[in-house]
This record gives sequence, C-alpha cells and structure tokens, in this order.
Amino acid sequence: MQMAAVTVIIVLILTLEASTTTLAARNALAENKTCYGDGTGGSTGISLSFDIYLMTCPQAEDIVRSGVEQAVASDPRMAASLLRLHFHDCFVNGCDGSLLLDDNANFVGEKTAGPNLNSLRGFEVIDSIKSELEEACPQTVSCADILAIAARDSVVLSGGPTWQVETGRTDSRGASLTKANNNLPAPTSNVPTLIQKFQNLGLSAQDMVVLSG
Repeated sequence: MQMAAVTVIIVLILTLEASTTTLAARNALAENKTCYGDGTGGSTGISLSFDIYLMTCPQAEDIVRSGVEQAVASDPRMAASLLRLHFHDCFVNGCDGSLLLDDNANFVGEKTAGPNLNSLRGFEVIDSIKSELEEACPQTVSCADILAIAARDSVVLSGGPTWQVETGRTDSRGASLTKANNNLPAPTSNVPTLIQKFQNLGLSAQDMVVLSG
C-alpha cells in the first residue's frame, strides 16, 4: 500500500470517527448485549481516551492485534475487509458496533442492507477476538472499540504506519436496516449520490475513492 494512500486512510478514519462521535453521544444507549455469544456486554461510555483499558484490560490491544495478524496471515484480503467493517459501522449512527448485530424480535439488523449484503466479510474475526477478550477481561472491551482497533491494525499489516486509537465507545443495543440502506453508499449509486453521502459525514471525494478501494 503506498504511503500517500495510507496517510489518507488514517486521516479519513479519524475524521469519520470524529464526525460521528457527536451523533453517537446524542443517541447513546446501554452496552450491546448481542454482538457476541455470552450476552454479557462491554460498556465504557462515550468519552474517548487513549488509556480507557489501561487498568481494566491492559492486554486488550495485544489481543486484537494478534487476532488480526492471524486472520490476515490466513487471508491477506481480510485486512481491507476489516477496515471496511469499521467504515460501514460508522456510517450508521456512529461507530457503535451496530453493524455486528443479528436480526432479533425487536429489529432487523444492518447486515442484510443492500450496501452490506454479499459485500462485508470478517465478522467471524471480530467474534473470535471478542471471545478471547471475554476470557481475559470479562464485560470490559466493547465490540465498537474492537472494530476501531482492528481497522488500525489492518492498515499497519498492509504496510502502513500505526497511530493511537482512542477507545471508550459504547456498543449499541439496536440497529437500523433503514438507515443502513439510506446512509451507506450503494454499489448502484451514481457519482453525485456517492459524493453526497460522504460529504454528509464530513468526508471528501478523495476519501470516498480511498475507502471504496
């Protein structure tokens, strides 16, 4: 991956997270109880910090990095897929892990939205990392933070530089198929529509090109 492209990716990830934090704060809910198997949940609030897990789960980033390394070693394309998961999660009500939720009696999840169906992959990687974190630090690390850290590690493993990831995202208890269909760029969208969807979140046409691969 060329350095200029990697730099753009880093900037746009940070811009995307910043632009969605206010929205996430307005719509903050309790922790996600269904994005992983045991139904316990990780909740750290919506105040982001570089040392949220310093005392409660100091090995959190090491566990995420190890999981991403194993996945990318097995399938190099997984690096781009994990970055894409974070991108698609942030486009719907902020970076809150709602993309990971399966359908239930209360809502239809975002996985089957047009822009996501038969497009996203890597859910099993996040599930595996979450399981390891639950063994090491039960009910501590949110799924939304796992997505953010995994996106950073994916860029690093693709040959790019690293950066610090602020953590403290609260997992959503709900998902929105409608917002996923409306907010996310679809493969059938024309160029003006695509540009507008990115501009809605403070991202440029160049950002759109980089994230779209």
